[in-house]
Amino acid sequence: MATLSSAVTLAAKPLSLPLNHRARAAAAFHSPKPHLKRAEFKFFSNGSAASVHSLTRRLRVSSNDAHFNSGPEESQQQQSSSFAEFITSERVKVVAMLALALALCNADRVVMSVAIVPLSLANGWSRAFAGIVQSSFLWGYLVSPIAGGVLVDHYGGKVVMAWGVALWSLATFLTPWASQTSLLALLAVRALLGIAEGVALPSMNNMVARWFPQTERSRAVGISMAGFQLGCAIGLTLSPILMSQGGIFGPFVIFGLSGFLWVLVWLSATSSTPDRSPQISKYELEYISNRRHKSFSVETAKPKKVKVIPPFRRLLSKRPTWSLIIANSMHSWGFFTVLSWMPIYFSSVYRVDLRHAAWFSAVPWAVMAVTGYFAGLWSDMMIQSGTSVTLTRKIMQSIGFIGPGLCLIGLATAKNPSIGSAWLTLAFGLKSFSHSGFLVNLQEIAPQYSGVLHGISNTAGTLAAIFGTVGAGLFVELVGSFPGFLLLTSLLYFLAAIFYCLFATGERVNFDDPVV
Repeated sequence: MATLSSAVTLAAKPLSLPLNHRARAAAAFHSPKPHLKRAEFKFFSNGSAASVHSLTRRLRVSSNDAHFNSGPEESQQQQSSSFAEFITSERVKVVAMLALALALCNADRVVMSVAIVPLSLANGWSRAFAGIVQSSFLWGYLVSPIAGGVLVDHYGGKVVMAWGVALWSLATFLTPWASQTSLLALLAVRALLGIAEGVALPSMNNMVARWFPQTERSRAVGISMAGFQLGCAIGLTLSPILMSQGGIFGPFVIFGLSGFLWVLVWLSATSSTPDRSPQISKYELEYISNRRHKSFSVETAKPKKVKVIPPFRRLLSKRPTWSLIIANSMHSWGFFTVLSWMPIYFSSVYRVDLRHAAWFSAVPWAVMAVTGYFAGLWSDMMIQSGTSVTLTRKIMQSIGFIGPGLCLIGLATAKNPSIGSAWLTLAFGLKSFSHSGFLVNLQEIAPQYSGVLHGISNTAGTLAAIFGTVGAGLFVELVGSFPGFLLLTSLLYFLAAIFYCLFATGERVNFDDPVV
């Protein structure tokens, strides 16, 4: 009788049950299954069986639906409210904090790209030696991504990201002291900056994999990388202004202190996984858990920590791994070369002063930030509409490499700084499509090894970036042509795009089979 009374009460107002409590109600409702059927039979004599049966069907569907495909009405409601839910969700707060961290990451890097001009004049450095000073960041960045990726897979992105931001902010803050102490101290501090920043992208990838279902990961990475690109724009634009007000080392102090503040907010306001967040709603937690599709899950994260040493040989035995390594290498070659040399390029080729050189170099990064989000949104929409993940990633990566390759040809032949800046802006706007290509692809082929896989590809990318940064200075000194180096970079973009399209996949790769 108690069961019948409960059924009558619920049937009287079946639509009053909140969506985020349906699963829990369904569990309670299903437990006395035989009694429920008797209640339905007795109620049928009064002509009210339809209400109870409708309620039973609604609760069963809500409880058993693993992917939130809960019928036409609820599916339409979720689709219509998805943007509002997404933009106000806890996972967006997490990705916004990641975007801020990556903004600081890049701002701390690019300060030296602006400061290198007055430092070179003050110390009498040649362009080749200036390239060595700038590449000292990459010396540290070379050694940390693989170790950082292993730590990320073992301890999670929240802890590793916090340590990374704290250390690179300390290195940035100490740069003025180091530069006034000795050249060796300056190189050591810049190397420490690189070591600490090597964990940033693996940590971001790990947090996105834990907090976002596959149909939202491209836009999540787009938001994160938008912060990364805006960090370039902020650093390149504000650094000359801060230097004019506080001396050459003013930006280093400001950005270093900002990083310490970020760490305090990150540790107090975010959680490593959705199920550990005290602020997350039940609806959002269920949404994240139920919409995961053959991907990294919160529940399986802990057992994977047992394997501290990842299977490097197996990872490197697969062609999809090498497609990511080649893509990351080319991405880093183009990124760091332009990041390090564009202020000098606009200053020497177009004869613009440092403030304008920074402005011409900053605008493309801002455009890249905006374009990257919309590229991610388009990528997610393609997958939701039925396009295979593999084809989606290859389309995004092709745009992200072939587009910049063509634009660099235009930049090499530009006759004035306005046209040159337009080509550079278009190049990096198109380059952002690769974030929805290889960068998201890391999570898809090996979610359990996404951190270390990112570390391996980042290390290869760092080697490419070192060759590109130092090589650009040597190339210009030997050949006497900045445009010639841009044409070489364009050719490498085309070759990398072809390699990725041949060997990449959007499906999960089995790395557990032994190598024969």
